[in-house]
Amino acid sequence: MAGTMAGVGRAKTISAINVTPLVDVCLVLLVILMVASTYIVAQTLKVSLPRAKMSDGTAEKPNTVQLFKSGELRWNEQPVSEQDLQGRMKEAVTSDPEISVVISADKEAAHGQVVHVMDLAKVAGVTKFAINVMQVGGE
Repeated sequence: MAGTMAGVGRAKTISAINVTPLVDVCLVLLVILMVASTYIVAQTLKVSLPRAKMSDGTAEKPNTVQLFKSGELRWNEQPVSEQDLQGRMKEAVTSDPEISVVISADKEAAHGQVVHVMDLAKVAGVTKFAINVMQVGGE
């Protein structure tokens, strides 16, 4: 008979709850939650940058390299050749070793050209550079 204990004499009903299935279900839900939370956190992780009470002021406008679909290059809004670009980057690094260069490339520009400009920056001694992108929704 279900819910009774076999034994000598009268049959007794089980008055204790079997928690094993409850614990199993809770553990499975916990594992699912842990796995799902790693994906959620990975997509929305915010980086908290260090702050300082004292500052030398705001940084001036970073140096920019623009690369157009046609292959034209511009250094700080001025048209340059590849050799001039490398020379100007070296001059900038000589005057300030901590300069930053922002590379803005046309979305139609070849990937190889962008990598080549990044390589020119590294050869010139630039250690801080970024690639400029447009936020989604803008044109």
